Amino acid sequence: MRSPKYADLAEEACKANMEIPRLGLAILAWGNASAADPAEAVFAIKPSGLPYEELTPDSMVIVDFEGRVVEGAFNPSSDTKTHAALFRAWPGVRGVVHTHSTHAVAWAQACAELPIFGTTHADHSTRPIPCTAYLSPEEVRGDYELETGNLIIATMKARALDPTEATAILVAGHGPFTWGVSAIKAIQTAAALEEICRMAILTLQIRDDQTALPAHIIDKHWRRKHGADAYYGQR
Repeated sequence: MRSPKYADLAEEACKANMEIPRLGLAILAWGNASAADPAEAVFAIKPSGLPYEELTPDSMVIVDFEGRVVEGAFNPSSDTKTHAALFRAWPGVRGVVHTHSTHAVAWAQACAELPIFGTTHADHSTRPIPCTAYLSPEEVRGDYELETGNLIIATMKARALDPTEATAILVAGHGPFTWGVSAIKAIQTAAALEEICRMAILTLQIRDDQTALPAHIIDKHWRRKHGADAYYGQR
């Protein structure tokens, strides 16, 4: 039985995980989403290998920021230590998502950052989506999932990217990770990232030497949605 203390967190994590197959971001049991409570230093995450159709709030596993199970009948996702590393490093992040969505994985397998070809991308970020390097043999032999988290954090730091504004990354040879102020926001970013990756592939098929969108258009689209004088959407 789920403790009332973690009921809302488990509900949020379950809803986010159910969005993964609904949005076509993974098949089978691939992918995972988590929802964090920084005040309690815990997060709820999908059980490892459990099919999406079997998920319920009670099946979510509650884990602390060191990756230790606090509550739950199942083993947590194999990516739990990656999520934990991001929550420890970035206090403003309350949701993390990892998927194996086709087009984002294609970019990750190509070990290529995602250029800003159009305004769809600029609406979400003013920078290319970074791709990490491969993990070293030593890192893979060590604590693989923890080192994946460390690699994400180090790549963001090396690119001088603020995780409150740049909320997606491609892990080389592996796939996308996204994050945000909630698990649902992280899922929305994962869905947007997949579509932007698909658009970029189609763009390069039409013109393989296409260059990035001009900076002044990138800036306009970012500011109209996220700037101090933003006017996109309802207020």
